[in-house]
Amino acid sequence: MTVAATVATEASMMNPVTLFMTADWIVKSVMIGLAVASVWSWTIIIDKAFRFTALNREANAFEDAIASGRSLEDVAAQAGPQPTHALPRMLVVALGDWKETRQKGPMTDSQGGLLVSRIDRALDSLIARESQRIEEGLGVLSVVATASPFIGLFGTVWGIMNAFGRIAAAGNTNLTTVAPAIAEALFATAIGLAAAIPAYIAYNKFSIDAGKFTGRLESFADDLQAAVARRLGSTAPASVTPPPAPGIPASGGDLLTRRSV
Repeated sequence: MTVAATVATEASMMNPVTLFMTADWIVKSVMIGLAVASVWSWTIIIDKAFRFTALNREANAFEDAIASGRSLEDVAAQAGPQPTHALPRMLVVALGDWKETRQKGPMTDSQGGLLVSRIDRALDSLIARESQRIEEGLGVLSVVATASPFIGLFGTVWGIMNAFGRIAAAGNTNLTTVAPAIAEALFATAIGLAAAIPAYIAYNKFSIDAGKFTGRLESFADDLQAAVARRLGSTAPASVTPPPAPGIPASGGDLLTRRSV
């Protein structure tokens, strides 16, 4: 084998286009499928990165507004009647139920308990919908991360079987015959790993981010319920003791003292 042939063989082994074009049609299908899965997962990764950055930035700004000492009504009015972010939407829902109930007149303890329970259910439903929304696409990353290596391995096994067939047909086991066939088979595994590794890392990272954001929503829901409970306590009607009738002592102690005299 000449030096020129060896150089040409090494060049073809490192050229992805050549490896793809010389592969079997089944191996080509595996490579194309893995490439599509990689592009799909990278689209989700980029979209999730921007979405979580925007969500946390808006959440920080909203929490700063709450911590500034302004009233909840002012913060809700600034957010608008239909805010897009989950935190101000939770505030609008809670204040809406509070105002609607207060407009009906003074509340008893049982009505106050029903109000807190209704707000709790509304906030839980909102948190559940928001959690599903922010977790969309993570299932695709999970499938790509777990299935891509095995799909690539299938392409490799199939390519190696074809490689042995070529070697047997050629009756020659030198490097020029063996190396290209083995290289194109292993290229399928390389594509599978290239698709799986970013998807696996991104899936774990975004799953943690989604859990943290859901916990943030649940903590704010607890704070809202506590704020409503405090308002209910401050607006509860005070018990008024009727004035004593003329000639009747105001307390039992005074009455006992008069009798003993």
